[in-house]
Amino acid sequence: MARLTCEVCVLSALLVLVTSAANVYAESEDSNDEVTVEVEEEDQYRSPSIDSKSIYLAEHFDDESAFKKKWVKSEAKKQGVDENIAKYDGKWEIQAPSRKILRDDLGLVLTTEAKHAAISALLDRPFEFKDKPLIVQYEVTMQEGQNCGGAYIKLLSRGANTKADLRKFFDQTPYTIMFGPDKCGNDNKLHFIFRHKNPKNGTIEEKHSKKPTQRLEDVYKDKEPHLYTLVVRPDNTYSVFVDHKEVNAGSLLEDFTPPVNPPQEIDDPNDKKPDDWDEREKIVDPTATKPSDWDESAPAQLADPAASKPAGWLDDQPDMIPDPDAQKPSDWDEDMDGEWEAPLVDNPLCTVGCGTWKPPMIPNPAYKGIWRAPLIPNPNYKGKWAPRKIPNPDYFHDDQPFRMTPIHAVGFELWSMSPALLFDNLLVADDADVAAAWASQTFDLKRAKLSRDSESVAERALQYLAANPWLYAVLVLAAFLVVATVAYCCCTDSKGSEELKKTDGVTEDDPHDEPAPAHQPRRKTALDAEPDHEPEHEPEHEHEQQDQPEPEQVAEPQITPLVDTDGAGDGQRKRKPRKE
Repeated sequence: MARLTCEVCVLSALLVLVTSAANVYAESEDSNDEVTVEVEEEDQYRSPSIDSKSIYLAEHFDDESAFKKKWVKSEAKKQGVDENIAKYDGKWEIQAPSRKILRDDLGLVLTTEAKHAAISALLDRPFEFKDKPLIVQYEVTMQEGQNCGGAYIKLLSRGANTKADLRKFFDQTPYTIMFGPDKCGNDNKLHFIFRHKNPKNGTIEEKHSKKPTQRLEDVYKDKEPHLYTLVVRPDNTYSVFVDHKEVNAGSLLEDFTPPVNPPQEIDDPNDKKPDDWDEREKIVDPTATKPSDWDESAPAQLADPAASKPAGWLDDQPDMIPDPDAQKPSDWDEDMDGEWEAPLVDNPLCTVGCGTWKPPMIPNPAYKGIWRAPLIPNPNYKGKWAPRKIPNPDYFHDDQPFRMTPIHAVGFELWSMSPALLFDNLLVADDADVAAAWASQTFDLKRAKLSRDSESVAERALQYLAANPWLYAVLVLAAFLVVATVAYCCCTDSKGSEELKKTDGVTEDDPHDEPAPAHQPRRKTALDAEPDHEPEHEPEHEHEQQDQPEPEQVAEPQITPLVDTDGAGDGQRKRKPRKE
């Protein structure tokens, strides 16, 4: 009865586990169905569309005919390079990404490598640096990674006003801002350069921002789209974002090299250091003399006089001997390879040491080295000389560097050693909310799709567990039931094996065993043969059991015998009836 109760408990627990697992699976399927619906909806890409007066240029590159009308390929030549590579003959094409993320999404691809390439387009209207921020945003996908080359954009200054001007676009074309990633070897950059006009003499000077606060190596090798955003504000502050994360920020007045405003004073170029100016802080003591007992010839180390040669040291044996087991290779040619010599191995006789014994060296207590006179403060020391300061004749103070030269066009003027650079979803605007809305229709959809695609089964399971903490209890219960079930099966098999190994005669059936209809007739016949025979007087020895004649009822075809004497060894074994 106890065994039956145990089996019922185990089966009930297993039933609970199966039911819980089924519920979890059903909820997971429902969740996956919902995600699938969302993916199908999001994968139906539509070109972004924002109707706003804050936009100066919005280019998604999904319409090839519109692209050909608006964008102009350069016909100029780069200056300062060999004639055979000076021409801007890199190829630009509208293509789908090599790794398709959103259906029907296209981009501008620089398909060639190791060639100069330049392409540009006019803004819908010029951007004037007045009271609104400048926001430049675009995507770059380095589909083959990047070893050396740039993917930056130039915001061309006033003067690039027509398509004819754009056909002459080259490296010396004036620009107001250059922004974007650039790499060569281990030098990873994220440029933000603006050209500042000196209000005093009208000269133009490039100002380079400080380095980003975060490392950006992954954008050059993960082959995924990345969003670059530059915000320049009227209060002379700026921010640089990569994938919506700020990686650089500061002030146009303080965080650029060289600084916008020059120093008020400069070194006098005509000032010279006097001949008698002594910059030595300390000098050698002229009154010092070497002590009479100072021996400069004493060695730094000497042989230890207390050392003695260890017992067992073999003076006449070498440390290394030719390997006695080595054999000359069969293909050894002495004419080509020279005389063959066996490789050297440690001499097995040198357990203590071999060769000429030498005592170890110890520091010489009498060693003092070369004598040098001590240093003393220089009485004539005047400090480090520096030229006197004079007013800077070129000094000016510009407290509004934000008011840069107006922007009339944008362009890519690049050299890349890696092909398949993809540019997409370029935006020039003056409203951060508009830029965020533009990204939500383009880049954010791509990143969400990539995130879903990259999630493994294990990651999804962990996310589902995090959303449903009660499942941890189910897992613990499941683990316990598995262990309990294995233990139960092992115990049951062990008991069965012990019963089969017993050789001390047939014993009375366990009333807790599963009853079989075939058992009863045989037991009834055996009892009927000797009605007064008590169960406890059954023969306990093997020879007595073998002397008992087998009842005739056992031979009846409809009854399966309980005693099998085939291969019984030295006694009979009790077995349950076999079900054919």
